[in-house]
Amino acid sequence: MRLCSFLCVLFICGCLSSYQAKLIRHKQNIVNDRPVIGILTQIVSDEVMKQYGSTYIPASYVKYIESAGSRVMPIRLTLTTAEYGNIFSRINGLLLIGGASNLETSDFARVSKIFYQLALKANEAGDHFPVWGTCLGMQLLTVLVSGHNFLTKATAENVASPLNLTRAAFSSRMFAGFPQELMKALQKEPLTGQFHHYGLTLKAFKQNLELQDFFSLISTNVGENGVNFISTLEGKKYPFYGVQWHPEVNCFQWDSRKNFPHLPHAIQLSSLLAQFFVNEGRRSLHNFDDPKEEALTLIYNYTPVFAGNFSGYEQIYFF
Repeated sequence: MRLCSFLCVLFICGCLSSYQAKLIRHKQNIVNDRPVIGILTQIVSDEVMKQYGSTYIPASYVKYIESAGSRVMPIRLTLTTAEYGNIFSRINGLLLIGGASNLETSDFARVSKIFYQLALKANEAGDHFPVWGTCLGMQLLTVLVSGHNFLTKATAENVASPLNLTRAAFSSRMFAGFPQELMKALQKEPLTGQFHHYGLTLKAFKQNLELQDFFSLISTNVGENGVNFISTLEGKKYPFYGVQWHPEVNCFQWDSRKNFPHLPHAIQLSSLLAQFFVNEGRRSLHNFDDPKEEALTLIYNYTPVFAGNFSGYEQIYFF
């Protein structure tokens, strides 16, 4: 009888383990078809722009995310840590945009660190949560990962460039499934808009073990001052991504004074990267409990300002 009972217990445990394994596999296969990507607002530094608000998001970033089938939640810089934790549990990814903020002492850096730590903890627990940094956003990711600001002059201001792809680029998640023609064009045609004065040098990257352990180096570029800087990074273990260039401008910014890439391959590049990041967000099962609460947080509650007469942006959301 005891042997029979023992065998029954083993059978039940085996069934439970099999059932739990099936639940895990099922959860991994679930795709969120109503993703919400949070975009952290940037600090207004321009005197003309200050009349409209203290923080902002260029509309091109919003359109970029929306074009791939996601909604956008603007995240302000004045909330509490508890409120950011609440937001994190509801959104499906975070975009850190470009701009001009101190990478160590600004509110932009402070709030980014909160989300960065939440994202690390979540991904460690199997809760998929992607983070993307563009220009200043990528620079900030390197500061958060390494604990140090290694940026130096690496000027590429108002320049459209190809990328110097590394071997890792061809096995990267970011460029997986890219047509071979586009991968070739990415190395030859000016498809990436560069608008920055500082960057992380290749030398600094190779000398820092934290950065090397965390990121795969996907591409480099050479600045106008001859400095070889990092232009694309991808997390090895975590779904964290960084580009020193601006994929959102290819489709959504048109100032003729700016070298925004509008070649057919540039449009294709922008579209595929937007789809890639939003698809990463689809793997996150965070959600709002109340549809009414969700509706009140989305970017649709705000009206962008026409900014073409005082900035390089067509439209800007101010907060």
